[in-house]
Amino acid sequence: MTAAAQEFKPFKVNLSTGYALPIGRGASGGLLLSVEPKYGLSDRIDLGLRYELGLIVKAYTLDNEQGSTELKGSNSFLITGNYLLSDTDFRPFIGSGVGVFNILSVNLSQNGGAVDGGVSGGTKLGAMVRAGIKARHFVLGAEYNLVPKTRGIVVGSSGANLNYESPNAYFSIKLGLDIGGGRL
Repeated sequence: MTAAAQEFKPFKVNLSTGYALPIGRGASGGLLLSVEPKYGLSDRIDLGLRYELGLIVKAYTLDNEQGSTELKGSNSFLITGNYLLSDTDFRPFIGSGVGVFNILSVNLSQNGGAVDGGVSGGTKLGAMVRAGIKARHFVLGAEYNLVPKTRGIVVGSSGANLNYESPNAYFSIKLGLDIGGGRL
């Protein structure tokens, strides 16, 4: 048995912050904060629960005209799994997750006066894939969150029905720290 195997501790919590880039022309990025308690089934496999809060500006189309939201908050709750690709102090990893994404509501009243009202948020089932590196307790990762688009009909100020569509998927880059677990 190696010394590394003797140092293995299964419980850890990852605290991360990063940048989110929503998909869609006209979207701009925002801040992400996440907490992910994890349990190591082995020195290479972690299972976790991720809670993530994002403050982002999303894009949307309203009858084929582009728009963007003001800065809004949304969050997600995912069951995650990571596989660490090495046993050294520099450990590349890959992972994925599945869970619920709470989609932010959108106020459309500033859309050139075409709409008076908005689109309410909702909950969508989605997934996440990730890759990154772990150097001791520091973690740098990239994630793609696959969340279905929000689609619907919005009644315009003139009473006409307008088609609304907004992508909810986003890419993120995060820097974090694992507290507990693993190697010292």
